[in-house]
Amino acid sequence: MFREASSHGKSPMVQYRRDKTGGGTYFFTLVLKDRCSKLLTRYITLLRRCFRRAKKNNEFRIKALVILPDHLHMIMILPEGDSDYSTRIRQIKTYFVKELILIGEELIKNQRGEYPIWQRRFWEHRIRSDSDLQAHVDYIHFNPVKHRLAKQAVDWPYSSIHKYIADGMVPKNWGGEGVNGDFGE
Repeated sequence: MFREASSHGKSPMVQYRRDKTGGGTYFFTLVLKDRCSKLLTRYITLLRRCFRRAKKNNEFRIKALVILPDHLHMIMILPEGDSDYSTRIRQIKTYFVKELILIGEELIKNQRGEYPIWQRRFWEHRIRSDSDLQAHVDYIHFNPVKHRLAKQAVDWPYSSIHKYIADGMVPKNWGGEGVNGDFGE
């Protein structure tokens, strides 16, 4: 069930107008700079390792997740009173780049001395209700079908839909091509 967190009177950052609600539940989209890249699915094991490492350093829970070749969507739940999702996102991105370097993936630094793997910013949305949460979970799970990577949501291997099916939260045939797919975003 969705849990509304308190913002403790903190105002969002003016620069990006980011919501900073402690203990909040957030939907994120992280995108590779090269939209034709398949790095995320090609190196799925490395990406999973990066998530585990980030979670070990700064606790968070993943409510739903889908990883596509060039982007990912997730719902992250922060601990009570903690609003620092930016550090967690930065760690996931940084760890992934470092893992790619370690395995010898050829990466070229840009003029700033950075490896331009990820888009600099990310999309964030604070989940505000049970219906908002459900719409974003559905959006995440339907995304491979939307991008024509799978005929049904269950056909995509890099999705939390498999846990939802195993836990009896959605039927195995949920999210096929015939579904409207107008969820969340």
